[in-house]
Formats: sequence, C-alpha cells, structure tokens
Amino acid sequence: MIRVPRAVRAATLLGVVLLATACSKIDGTGDLNYVKGDGQVVEVAKADRQKPVDIAGTTLQGNKLDLATLRGKVVVLNVWWSGCGPCRAEMPMLVRAEKELGKGTTAGKVAFVGINIRDLAPENAAAFERDRGVDYPSLYDPSSETLLKMGRYAPYAPPATLVLDRTGRVAALINGPVPSQGTLTTLVEDTLAESDG
Repeated sequence: MIRVPRAVRAATLLGVVLLATACSKIDGTGDLNYVKGDGQVVEVAKADRQKPVDIAGTTLQGNKLDLATLRGKVVVLNVWWSGCGPCRAEMPMLVRAEKELGKGTTAGKVAFVGINIRDLAPENAAAFERDRGVDYPSLYDPSSETLLKMGRYAPYAPPATLVLDRTGRVAALINGPVPSQGTLTTLVEDTLAESDG
C-alpha cells in the first residue's frame, strides 16, 4: 500500500475544497432542475413552483430586510461576491437593468436585492457596491446560509440570479452570469405579465 504524506493529502483536500467553493463553471449533478454556471436560463412553470423563498437578514449598511415585505413585486435576487470576476463583470448591467425596470410600466412593480456571500467584512462589499453605483440593498451573508432557503434552486456558486414572482416563489433562475440585460428584462416582464393575468 502506498502511503501519501499527510501534507500532500491536506494540500489535495484544500485544493478540492477551494475548487468546489470557487466562482466557477463546474458542471452540475445531472438533476434536471440543476443548472450549470454558464448563464443557462431555467423558467419554472407556475404549477411547478415551490413555496416562497423565506429570507431575511441584515444589509451591508446594517439595515434589516425581509423578502416577505416585497411580496406583490417581482424580485430580482442576485447572489454575488466582490472577489468573483463574473460578478464584477455583470454588476454594471444589473445596475442598468434596475434603473430601466424602475421606469415606465414596470415602475414600482420590481425590486432588486443582492445577497453578498464570502466577503469577510460588510464594509468591503459596501465599498464595492458604491464604486459601481449599486443603490439597491444587498443582504450580508458570508456563510451562504440564505442559499439553503432557496430549495432546489439554490445556486452553488456566484454569480446567480433568481427572479421571484409576486408571491415570492422562484419563477426563473440564471446560475452563472446573466447572459444579457435583455434576457433579464424579458424574464422580469414575463413574470409580471403572468402575475397580472
């Protein structure tokens, strides 16, 4: 039997853990409800939606926020981390989408909320948002506990964006970078339209 030195085993285990928790495009489990992190879009039929996402916590600015208070609006929920390259790349597009959806026929009907994971200090994440002109709130969740409350649509790595219907249920999921502002806007508008109908 070959004996592997303890230091080599520890380094290998650390590498696996870092790879599994990194911002990545590792393929999923083969489960049809699981989306690999390449920007694929899954839309969930109304009849197939699970119970409302029940998430509450403290924002980067220290304010309390409960998603239940946003019922009646379509909520765009973006999971991000300031150390994630794709998260940084898509943030300006999310800011533009939030501003555009805040006008016209969708004004007052859509809310954006971020969930910051992995940043070790809320001040660092808040500075990241300020530098990019983000004015919607982000919950601070360095341990990623809120992701467990998303049911079978819980993302495994940032970035990920969920669209919640007016009752708080997952209507669509992009696990990976949002492919385009148009894609996100269409998902939101489709969810608004079905809610009105």
